[in-house]
Parts: sequence; C-alpha cells; structure tokens
Amino acid sequence: MEDQRLRLAVYPGTFDPLTNGHISLVRRGLDVFDRVILAIARDTYKTPVFSLGEREEMARDAFAGKSGVVVETFSGLLVDYVQRCGASVILRGLRANSDFEYEFQMALMNRRLKRNIHTMFMMTDYKWLFTSSSIIKQTAEAGGDVQGLVPDMVWQRLKKRYGITNHVS
Repeated sequence: MEDQRLRLAVYPGTFDPLTNGHISLVRRGLDVFDRVILAIARDTYKTPVFSLGEREEMARDAFAGKSGVVVETFSGLLVDYVQRCGASVILRGLRANSDFEYEFQMALMNRRLKRNIHTMFMMTDYKWLFTSSSIIKQTAEAGGDVQGLVPDMVWQRLKKRYGITNHVS
C-alpha cells in the first residue's frame, strides 16, 4: 500500500533578497515534495537589507498563486520549527564546494539535535550557479544591474533601496 502522508519539506533561509535561484529551487522541490514551506529566518547573524516583513512580502508576491508553496517566518532552532510543521525534511540548495562545507556542517548539527529530521540537498540550476543574495546585494549597492537575477518586484525594491536610476526595467 502506498504511503498517503503529505510529503513536506522546509526550505529555510534569510532570503535577503529572494533570488531567482531560490525560486528555481522551490519549483524543483515541488517535483519531489507535495508542499514546500519557504521559511524565512527571523534570527540571523547577518545584517539584512530588507526587514523581515519586506522579505516575507516579496516571497509571498513571488509565489502568489503557486500551489504547494507556503511562506512563513520562524525563530529559534530550525529543527524545532521543522518538527512543529510536521515535516521531516530540510531542503537546501548547493552551488559549489564552498556551499557544501557550511551546509554539511549544518546538516550534521541538525541531525545531532533531531535524528528524525533529514537534510536533502539539490544542486542549483546551472543558470543560477554564480548568484547569491550577498552578490546580488553587493552589485545593487554599487549601482549594478541585477535585473533578471531576482524577481521584478525585488529588483524594484533594490533600485529604490540603493537609489539606482540609470537602468530601465
């Protein structure tokens, strides 16, 4: 008999800002899972450019009308949040070896904290291999054009945040 449980994964991050690479990973995650929760971390060691509310709003806009995607915020330990959601899988994207080192350490710590929570890695789509939220922010802050690397509403907010006026959308 086939298992009828809902296949649910949590894709956590700061999403500051949300990139097309993030969106691609969620869409590909839906090929494997019935539902993906995009979980925006409230607690972060990073200094976000966008407030939690702005990041949540941009993510909700990006996935509006997309069945199977839920956008939420969370605080505290990720594994506790995943367990509260009724999920057992953390979905993470990998771009390069540098991602692997950090993600591997986090996966092992999460596994130590909650043995029933598993981490699943998906390689990024080749087209987004070089993008990261950090590179997007640095480029936009310097006045660079990141259109096409982020959803349009994110690009509009980056232009406003950094006073970018020399690019036409």
